Amino acid sequence: MKKTFMGVKLRKLRAERGMTQIALAQALELSPSYLNQLEQNQRPFTVSVLLKLSRALGVDIQQFSEDEEARLLAGLKEALADAAQPISLPEFQEVAGQMPGLARAVIDLYRRQHQLLERLETLSSQWGDDRSRPEPLVSQPFELVRDFFFAHQNHFDTLDRAAEKLAAQAQTSPVDRAAWLEQTLAQRGIQVQREAGAQGSKRSFDPLSRVLTLSSELAPAQQAFQMATQLALQAFSADIEALIQVPPFTHNEPARRLVRVGLANYFAGAFLLPYGEFLQAAETLRYDLELLGKRFQVGLETVCHRLSTMQRPGAPGVPFFFVRVDRAGNISKRQSATHFHFSRVGGTCPLWNVYEAFSRPGQILAQLARMPDGRRYLWVAHSITQGEAGYGSPRRTFSIGLGCDARHAHRLVYARGLDLQDPGAETPIGMGCKVCERPACPQRAFPYVGRALSVDENRGPSAPYGSWVEPEPRQG
Repeated sequence: MKKTFMGVKLRKLRAERGMTQIALAQALELSPSYLNQLEQNQRPFTVSVLLKLSRALGVDIQQFSEDEEARLLAGLKEALADAAQPISLPEFQEVAGQMPGLARAVIDLYRRQHQLLERLETLSSQWGDDRSRPEPLVSQPFELVRDFFFAHQNHFDTLDRAAEKLAAQAQTSPVDRAAWLEQTLAQRGIQVQREAGAQGSKRSFDPLSRVLTLSSELAPAQQAFQMATQLALQAFSADIEALIQVPPFTHNEPARRLVRVGLANYFAGAFLLPYGEFLQAAETLRYDLELLGKRFQVGLETVCHRLSTMQRPGAPGVPFFFVRVDRAGNISKRQSATHFHFSRVGGTCPLWNVYEAFSRPGQILAQLARMPDGRRYLWVAHSITQGEAGYGSPRRTFSIGLGCDARHAHRLVYARGLDLQDPGAETPIGMGCKVCERPACPQRAFPYVGRALSVDENRGPSAPYGSWVEPEPRQG
C-alpha cells in the first residue's frame, strides 16, 4: 500500500489555525516529536491520524486523500505537457502531494492562458474575414460553474437535505409528484400552463404574471423536474445564495445566474430522487440504471446525473463520474464526485466506450479501462436521443457515460462477466491525444506535446506519431 506523506499540508493547516506544534499535538493526542516527524515527512499519515484531524479540528479529510492528489497530478501533467524541459513523474507527485496550493495555481494559470489563446484565435479569425471591426468577445462562464461543482464533489448537502425533506412532505409516488408540485406552486401564487412547442423552451417563467409555461412535449417526470427547479428558485433562493457568495460569482453576473440555475437543477434532481431512498434502491439493485429509472419513473440520464452526486458525509454511495458527449467528441456535461480528470484540450479518447455507444443504440456497454498512470476504471455508456416527436422534427443524439474507480466495480451489476484482475480485459484509454503519453496507440490523432518527435523517413511506423525522443535524465 502506498504510504501517504503530507507534511506541508499539515504545517499549512496548523499555520491557518494559529496553533503551535505543541498545541496541535495535544489536540490530536499525539506526542510533539511524532507530530514533528509527520510535518517533516519522516512518518506517513495513517487512517488514525486523519480521523483525529477530522474529529478534533473539523477538517475535511478529502483534502488529505489520494484522490485529490491524483486529480492535481493529472491537471499538472496537462498544464505542463509542453514545458521546455521534461518534468519527471516524481516531480509532479511531489508538487501535487506536498504543495497542493502551488499545483492549483499552476493549473489555474494554464487554464487562463488557454482561454486567452482561444480568444486570440477567435479575434484573429474575425480580423481576417474582411470585416472592419471584430465583434466583441463574450466570456463564457460555464467552466467557472463546472469547477465550482467539481470543488464541492458535485454534492451540496444543504440543498440535498432540503429537497429530501420536501419529498418526504409530498408523500407522493413518482407518478403523482408533478400534480403535487403544480399544487405547491399554485399556493405560492404561480400558475402552471402547458403550451405546444413553447417557443423551443422547456420552462419559461414570467415574473410579472407569475405564470410558468412548460412545453407540452415534456414527459411527466420532465415536467416535475422543471417545476421543482422553479420551486427551488422561488422557495430556496436563500439557500442557493448562501452557497454562491464566493468569487467568481460575486463579480461575474452571467456566471452567477448560471450557477443559480445549476443549483436549482441539483435541487430538482434531489427532490425526484431523494437521497436515502435512492441510495438504498441503488445498492439493492447493484446500480442497475434501467431498473432504477423504472422504479423512479425517470430517464437514464437523470439516473446517471443523480448517481454522480451521492456523496453525503457519513453515507456516501459509489463515487461516480458522469459525462455527456456528442458524436464530434464535445463534452456538454461533465460532473465528478471524485478525482477523475477531464481534459480541456486535445479532445477525448476514441477508445473510450462512450463513442462506441453511438453505433450500438439501445445497449448499455461496460468497459474496464486503464489510464496511462495505471488507474483503472469501470465505465458504463449508453446513447440517448432527444427532441420533439414527429417527422422532420430536430433530434439530438448524445452518449452518456458513468464511471467509477475499479475498486468499486464489484458493487455494480455491470462488472458481471468481467475479470477485474485480468490486465488483458482492460482497454488502454487516455485523457486526450495531446496529453496522453502512450507511444504506440493506433488511434492517436495528435502527437503527445510533452516530448519531441523522433521522425525516421526510412521507417513506416504502424502507429501514427508512435515514437518520440525520450527525455534526458534531469541533473541535480
